[in-house]
Amino acid sequence: MKTKDYLARIADALEEIAATLALSEQENERFSLAEANAYHWQGESGTLLPVPKVSRVPLNMLRGIESVRDILLKNTEQFARGHGANNALLWGARGMGKSSLVKAIHADIEQREGFERLVLIEIAREDLETLPALMRIIAGLPARFVIFCDDLSFDAGETSYKSLKTILDGGLEGRPDNVLFYATSNRRHLMPRDMIENEKSTAINPGEAVEEKVSLSDRFGLWLGFHNSSQDTYLEMVSGYADFYELAIDAETLRARAIEWAATRGSRSGRVAIQLVRTLAGEEGKVV
Repeated sequence: MKTKDYLARIADALEEIAATLALSEQENERFSLAEANAYHWQGESGTLLPVPKVSRVPLNMLRGIESVRDILLKNTEQFARGHGANNALLWGARGMGKSSLVKAIHADIEQREGFERLVLIEIAREDLETLPALMRIIAGLPARFVIFCDDLSFDAGETSYKSLKTILDGGLEGRPDNVLFYATSNRRHLMPRDMIENEKSTAINPGEAVEEKVSLSDRFGLWLGFHNSSQDTYLEMVSGYADFYELAIDAETLRARAIEWAATRGSRSGRVAIQLVRTLAGEEGKVV
């Protein structure tokens, strides 16, 4: 081989090595944590987008869900201390503070001492198939992660639940020790009832046909139910929010406005309560 050709091959090899090292450096930069403790996972590009300011309310502002609040808070505290903890499914009535509770607990722990760094990552339902890639990325990072999927549910024909089920429990890699998965849903079994009934009615063995999909919810160690609130609980929420924002309205007027507001919406929930308080605050020239 001529010296000129030999040197050219060496030059080509060095260029390939340099390109590989540059790509590796870019990958490390892309997946290194910024100062933010909250991120959006971009499944298509495989990147973590920092969220400097999370939309959330103080934990003590959430009313009517004290029992589930205490359970999820204790579970998250254990995890943030490096102890054992469970994945959690928050299911039930809409507007009762499921997603607000997850974000509020993260903020509460973030502000206290005695815990490891706790990072909240939100993943869209449409990106669940990229969840294994996300898990591999954050498994080696120096923090503890709560991956949060809001309004999780599956319709007929969807198969992305298989990626989630494998990650939660049973896959070869499994869930990294520094990762928990929290999800909210209006459905206890993450799928519509008519879909379950259809599976049962058309299968040779109805039990086996629906088992694979229903078993997904069994992979969550915590099932926390959120139920429609009574009028007393709803009024307690309204009163608590009004006190928190220091609204200048007397108790009787507030009660009357709250009952009327709920009647026009056909619902009593934390979401309905805070919507009323925003309106009242606006009438007083305040921002909520």
